Amino acid sequence: MKTRLTHTRANVSDLHRSIEWYEKIIGFECTGADITDRWQYAQFESEEGADFSIMVADTSGASARFNFSVDDVDALWDRLKDKVTVVEPIETMPYGNRKFTIADPDGNELGFVQKGYADGN
Repeated sequence: MKTRLTHTRANVSDLHRSIEWYEKIIGFECTGADITDRWQYAQFESEEGADFSIMVADTSGASARFNFSVDDVDALWDRLKDKVTVVEPIETMPYGNRKFTIADPDGNELGFVQKGYADGN
């Protein structure tokens, strides 16, 4: 069976704080929020790949992990490293990808990967 991932969601404890963090620290653009008695949910812009959203939900369980493909992982690392909680510092993997992982305010992990780094791609 072939599948294509179209949507991911991270659970957060405070929607407004998380929207601000994802916009100001990471640079994502919130394209809409739905706040009702039933849920608090926000969607972020996605140029390619799966849509990314956050929703207020129980965050006491295991955290989520998302990897985002980027063109210049070193520039993003330089911009973020002193503003975030670093889970894994930047490194080049034996298989050629260069990556780092950070955590959002609720402990969800965000990995940023430049593929084919060793090849110069």
